[in-house]
Amino acid sequence: MTALSKLKVYATHPHPCSYLPGQDATTLFIDPKTEVDKELYSQLASMGFRRSGGHIYRPHCDSCKACIASRIPVDAFEYKRKQRKISNRNNDLLVEEITDIADDEYYHLYARYIDQRHPDGDMFPPSKDQYLSFLTKEWGITKFYGFRENNKLLAVAITDVMDNGLAAVYTFFDPESDRRSLGSYAILWQIEQAKKLQLPYVFLGYWIKECRKMNYKTDYRPLELLINDQWLRMT
Repeated sequence: MTALSKLKVYATHPHPCSYLPGQDATTLFIDPKTEVDKELYSQLASMGFRRSGGHIYRPHCDSCKACIASRIPVDAFEYKRKQRKISNRNNDLLVEEITDIADDEYYHLYARYIDQRHPDGDMFPPSKDQYLSFLTKEWGITKFYGFRENNKLLAVAITDVMDNGLAAVYTFFDPESDRRSLGSYAILWQIEQAKKLQLPYVFLGYWIKECRKMNYKTDYRPLELLINDQWLRMT
């Protein structure tokens, strides 16, 4: 394993921010040639790094600190009334571990999700190559979970199993099943899965106060935020 002190890190040139209009962003990337294993990835997650495909990155903007890494301490998590209802509403779903998500059934669900829920995002229009490279299975620690109603696929959660928690990499779901709140349920399910695996955290990626699409993360309390290299708890 590569020691943290020997890691090579590269910074991108400033580019338009995906979350805050009119802002430029700079991103740090771990050298893609680095030999990554579960231990190293877990350490990097604790330092605020995140995975997209095979790339490990962290925002590094000189004039903006809006992107804040977030995680849920699962043993302290308390269900709100709404979240309890969501969990109960989806108790009929069968959750299965999927070997891979290359089959058309999974891609077609992803494409419908992007088309209807994120037509203004970086992943629109969807393509099979982009889908597979973004949601790739990395370093032997990635799990794919399918959520089914009878035999109908309703959602897929991509989860990395680390030493210190689960990383909720991405979830896509049936955009027409609004009543189920499948995005929220996938997070609740991963919280319970982390408890079963005796892992302390579910890492949710970056929270941005000014970005409406990120507001859902503060629904999970307590939430810990990485501020000035320290994890601080929001209650």
